[in-house]
Amino acid sequence: MTTPALAGSSSPHVDPAIFSSLQTKIDQEQAIRDELRTHVEALSKQGRLTQSILSRIHNTPTDELEASVLAPCYDALLEQTKTVKELAQSASQYPFYKWNSIWQRDIQAVISSLQLCDWLKDGNLLTLEEVGQRLDVPVNLKSEDAFHITVEDYLLALTSTIEELARLAPNAVTLGDYARPLQISKFVKDVHAGFQLLNLKNDILRRRADGVKYSVKKVEDVVYDLSLRGLIPKTPATE
Repeated sequence: MTTPALAGSSSPHVDPAIFSSLQTKIDQEQAIRDELRTHVEALSKQGRLTQSILSRIHNTPTDELEASVLAPCYDALLEQTKTVKELAQSASQYPFYKWNSIWQRDIQAVISSLQLCDWLKDGNLLTLEEVGQRLDVPVNLKSEDAFHITVEDYLLALTSTIEELARLAPNAVTLGDYARPLQISKFVKDVHAGFQLLNLKNDILRRRADGVKYSVKKVEDVVYDLSLRGLIPKTPATE
Protein backbone atom coordinates (compact mmCIF):
# COMPACT_ATOMS: atom_id res chain seq x y z
CA MET A 1 0.00 0.00 0.00
CA THR A 2 1.35 3.41 -1.04
CA THR A 3 1.56 6.06 1.66
CA PRO A 4 0.00 9.35 0.43
CA ALA A 5 2.27 12.40 0.39
CA LEU A 6 1.93 14.59 3.43
CA ALA A 7 -0.04 17.81 2.94
CA GLY A 8 2.24 20.70 2.04
CA SER A 9 5.13 18.46 1.00
CA SER A 10 6.47 18.68 -2.56
CA SER A 11 5.77 15.78 -4.86
CA PRO A 12 8.87 13.81 -5.78
CA HIS A 13 7.48 13.53 -9.33
CA VAL A 14 7.70 17.31 -10.02
CA ASP A 15 11.17 18.69 -10.53
CA PRO A 16 11.34 22.43 -9.62
CA ALA A 17 13.91 22.81 -12.37
CA ILE A 18 11.05 22.44 -14.90
CA PHE A 19 9.58 25.73 -13.73
CA SER A 20 12.94 27.43 -13.57
CA SER A 21 13.46 26.45 -17.20
CA LEU A 22 10.01 27.76 -18.12
CA GLN A 23 10.71 31.08 -16.41
CA THR A 24 13.92 31.38 -18.42
CA LYS A 25 11.91 30.88 -21.63
CA ILE A 26 9.34 33.45 -20.47
CA ASP A 27 12.10 35.96 -19.78
CA GLN A 28 13.66 35.30 -23.18
CA GLU A 29 10.37 35.84 -24.98
CA GLN A 30 9.70 39.01 -23.04
CA ALA A 31 13.11 40.34 -24.04
CA ILE A 32 12.31 39.65 -27.70
CA ARG A 33 8.91 41.31 -27.34
CA ASP A 34 10.47 44.38 -25.73
CA GLU A 35 13.10 44.58 -28.48
CA LEU A 36 10.49 44.45 -31.23
CA ARG A 37 8.14 46.85 -29.49
CA THR A 38 10.89 49.44 -29.30
CA HIS A 39 10.94 49.58 -33.10
CA VAL A 40 7.16 49.36 -33.41
CA GLU A 41 6.59 52.20 -30.95
CA ALA A 42 8.98 54.38 -32.97
CA LEU A 43 7.14 53.42 -36.15
CA SER A 44 3.79 54.17 -34.55
CA LYS A 45 4.94 57.60 -33.40
CA GLN A 46 6.23 58.42 -36.88
CA GLY A 47 3.00 57.06 -38.34
CA ARG A 48 0.94 59.51 -36.31
CA LEU A 49 2.92 62.36 -37.86
CA THR A 50 2.38 60.94 -41.35
CA GLN A 51 -1.35 60.55 -40.74
CA SER A 52 -1.53 64.09 -39.39
CA ILE A 53 0.02 65.40 -42.60
CA LEU A 54 -2.24 63.26 -44.79
CA SER A 55 -5.34 64.47 -42.96
CA ARG A 56 -4.76 67.84 -44.64
CA ILE A 57 -5.96 66.43 -47.97
CA HIS A 58 -9.52 67.00 -46.80
CA ASN A 59 -9.14 70.77 -46.51
CA THR A 60 -6.37 71.51 -49.03
CA PRO A 61 -7.21 72.54 -52.62
CA THR A 62 -5.99 70.01 -55.19
CA ASP A 63 -3.52 72.41 -56.78
CA GLU A 64 -1.85 72.92 -53.40
CA LEU A 65 -1.53 69.24 -52.46
CA GLU A 66 1.97 68.75 -53.82
CA ALA A 67 3.60 71.44 -51.70
CA SER A 68 1.34 71.38 -48.65
CA VAL A 69 0.74 67.64 -48.23
CA LEU A 70 2.63 65.30 -50.54
CA ALA A 71 6.14 66.72 -50.13
CA PRO A 72 6.08 66.67 -46.30
CA CYS A 73 4.29 63.32 -46.37
CA TYR A 74 7.02 61.70 -48.46
CA ASP A 75 9.61 63.14 -46.06
CA ALA A 76 7.76 61.58 -43.13
CA LEU A 77 7.47 58.27 -44.98
CA LEU A 78 11.21 58.30 -45.59
CA GLU A 79 11.75 58.31 -41.82
CA GLN A 80 9.26 55.48 -41.42
CA THR A 81 11.07 53.51 -44.11
CA LYS A 82 14.26 53.68 -42.05
CA THR A 83 12.43 52.38 -39.00
CA VAL A 84 10.79 49.57 -40.99
CA LYS A 85 14.26 48.52 -42.13
CA GLU A 86 15.50 48.46 -38.54
CA LEU A 87 12.43 46.47 -37.48
CA ALA A 88 13.01 44.02 -40.33
CA GLN A 89 16.63 43.44 -39.33
CA SER A 90 15.61 42.77 -35.73
CA ALA A 91 12.49 40.71 -36.46
CA SER A 92 14.23 38.48 -39.02
CA GLN A 93 16.15 36.84 -36.16
CA TYR A 94 12.91 35.27 -34.90
CA PRO A 95 10.01 33.18 -36.28
CA PHE A 96 7.90 35.56 -38.39
CA TYR A 97 4.41 34.28 -37.61
CA LYS A 98 5.10 34.05 -33.89
CA TRP A 99 5.73 37.79 -33.66
CA ASN A 100 4.18 39.53 -36.68
CA SER A 101 0.99 40.51 -34.84
CA ILE A 102 3.10 43.05 -32.92
CA TRP A 103 3.78 45.18 -36.01
CA GLN A 104 0.95 44.31 -38.44
CA ARG A 105 -1.21 47.34 -37.77
CA ASP A 106 1.64 49.84 -38.07
CA ILE A 107 3.06 48.20 -41.19
CA GLN A 108 -0.37 48.31 -42.81
CA ALA A 109 -0.61 52.00 -41.93
CA VAL A 110 2.71 52.70 -43.66
CA ILE A 111 1.61 50.80 -46.76
CA SER A 112 -1.72 52.65 -46.86
CA SER A 113 0.06 56.01 -46.58
CA LEU A 114 2.32 55.06 -49.49
CA GLN A 115 -0.66 53.94 -51.56
CA LEU A 116 -2.61 57.11 -50.84
CA CYS A 117 0.28 59.49 -51.49
CA ASP A 118 1.16 57.83 -54.78
CA TRP A 119 -2.44 57.80 -55.95
CA LEU A 120 -2.81 61.49 -55.14
CA LYS A 121 0.41 62.18 -57.00
CA ASP A 122 -0.16 60.23 -60.22
CA GLY A 123 -3.40 58.24 -59.93
CA ASN A 124 -1.63 54.87 -59.90
CA LEU A 125 -1.81 52.05 -57.37
CA LEU A 126 1.48 50.73 -56.00
CA THR A 127 1.88 46.99 -56.45
CA LEU A 128 2.93 44.71 -53.60
CA GLU A 129 6.39 44.41 -55.15
CA GLU A 130 6.71 48.19 -55.47
CA VAL A 131 5.79 48.58 -51.80
CA GLY A 132 8.60 46.17 -50.93
CA GLN A 133 11.03 48.16 -53.05
CA ARG A 134 10.00 51.43 -51.46
CA LEU A 135 10.36 50.04 -47.93
CA ASP A 136 13.45 48.03 -48.89
CA VAL A 137 12.09 44.81 -47.38
CA PRO A 138 11.06 41.44 -48.87
CA VAL A 139 7.45 40.67 -49.78
CA ASN A 140 5.42 37.47 -49.65
CA LEU A 141 8.27 35.15 -48.63
CA LYS A 142 7.50 31.45 -48.87
CA SER A 143 10.79 29.63 -48.29
CA GLU A 144 12.44 31.86 -45.69
CA ASP A 145 11.22 32.61 -42.16
CA ALA A 146 12.15 36.29 -42.11
CA PHE A 147 10.43 39.65 -41.92
CA HIS A 148 8.37 40.46 -45.01
CA ILE A 149 5.28 42.27 -46.24
CA THR A 150 2.44 39.79 -46.64
CA VAL A 151 -0.30 39.83 -49.26
CA GLU A 152 -2.80 40.29 -46.43
CA ASP A 153 -0.93 43.37 -45.15
CA TYR A 154 -1.04 44.89 -48.62
CA LEU A 155 -4.75 44.20 -49.16
CA LEU A 156 -5.82 45.35 -45.70
CA ALA A 157 -3.88 48.57 -46.25
CA LEU A 158 -5.66 49.00 -49.57
CA THR A 159 -9.08 48.81 -47.91
CA SER A 160 -8.01 51.64 -45.60
CA THR A 161 -6.80 53.65 -48.59
CA ILE A 162 -10.17 53.20 -50.30
CA GLU A 163 -12.00 54.35 -47.16
CA GLU A 164 -9.89 57.50 -47.03
CA LEU A 165 -10.52 58.28 -50.71
CA ALA A 166 -14.26 57.77 -50.20
CA ARG A 167 -14.06 60.36 -47.44
CA LEU A 168 -12.11 62.70 -49.74
CA ALA A 169 -14.74 62.65 -52.51
CA PRO A 170 -17.35 64.89 -50.79
CA ASN A 171 -14.65 67.06 -49.23
CA ALA A 172 -13.17 67.70 -52.68
CA VAL A 173 -16.58 68.96 -53.81
CA THR A 174 -16.67 71.32 -50.85
CA LEU A 175 -13.31 72.68 -52.03
CA GLY A 176 -14.70 73.20 -55.53
CA ASP A 177 -12.91 70.27 -57.22
CA TYR A 178 -15.64 68.47 -59.17
CA ALA A 179 -13.24 66.28 -61.16
CA ARG A 180 -11.67 64.55 -58.17
CA PRO A 181 -14.80 62.54 -57.19
CA LEU A 182 -14.96 61.11 -60.72
CA GLN A 183 -11.31 60.05 -60.54
CA ILE A 184 -11.92 58.48 -57.13
CA SER A 185 -15.06 56.74 -58.37
CA LYS A 186 -13.27 55.04 -61.23
CA PHE A 187 -10.40 53.96 -58.99
CA VAL A 188 -12.52 52.52 -56.16
CA LYS A 189 -14.69 50.67 -58.67
CA ASP A 190 -11.60 49.16 -60.26
CA VAL A 191 -10.28 48.09 -56.86
CA HIS A 192 -13.68 46.66 -55.90
CA ALA A 193 -13.73 44.66 -59.12
CA GLY A 194 -10.24 43.41 -58.31
CA PHE A 195 -11.27 42.26 -54.85
CA GLN A 196 -14.17 40.33 -56.37
CA LEU A 197 -11.65 38.20 -58.27
CA LEU A 198 -10.03 37.06 -55.02
CA ASN A 199 -10.99 33.95 -53.06
CA LEU A 200 -10.18 35.25 -49.60
CA LYS A 201 -9.71 32.81 -46.70
CA ASN A 202 -8.74 35.36 -44.04
CA ASP A 203 -11.96 36.31 -42.19
CA ILE A 204 -10.85 39.82 -41.29
CA LEU A 205 -9.64 40.52 -44.81
CA ARG A 206 -12.84 39.12 -46.32
CA ARG A 207 -14.99 41.39 -44.15
CA ARG A 208 -12.84 44.42 -44.97
CA ALA A 209 -12.92 43.61 -48.67
CA ASP A 210 -16.71 43.24 -48.54
CA GLY A 211 -16.83 46.70 -46.97
CA VAL A 212 -15.22 48.27 -50.06
CA LYS A 213 -18.65 48.19 -51.73
CA TYR A 214 -19.89 50.75 -49.21
CA SER A 215 -17.06 53.08 -50.17
CA VAL A 216 -18.04 52.59 -53.83
CA LYS A 217 -21.63 53.49 -52.99
CA LYS A 218 -20.57 56.57 -51.01
CA VAL A 219 -18.53 57.91 -53.92
CA GLU A 220 -21.26 57.05 -56.42
CA ASP A 221 -23.69 59.15 -54.39
CA VAL A 222 -21.32 62.12 -54.63
CA VAL A 223 -20.96 61.71 -58.41
CA TYR A 224 -24.72 61.32 -58.83
CA ASP A 225 -25.32 64.52 -56.90
CA LEU A 226 -22.82 66.35 -59.09
CA SER A 227 -24.60 65.01 -62.16
CA LEU A 228 -27.97 66.22 -60.94
CA ARG A 229 -26.54 69.67 -60.33
CA GLY A 230 -24.85 69.78 -63.73
CA LEU A 231 -21.41 70.12 -62.16
CA ILE A 232 -19.60 67.21 -63.81
CA PRO A 233 -16.73 68.73 -65.80
CA LYS A 234 -16.43 67.90 -69.49
CA THR A 235 -12.93 66.45 -69.29
CA PRO A 236 -11.29 63.11 -70.09
CA ALA A 237 -12.06 62.10 -66.48
CA THR A 238 -15.72 61.76 -67.45
CA GLU A 239 -15.10 59.62 -70.51
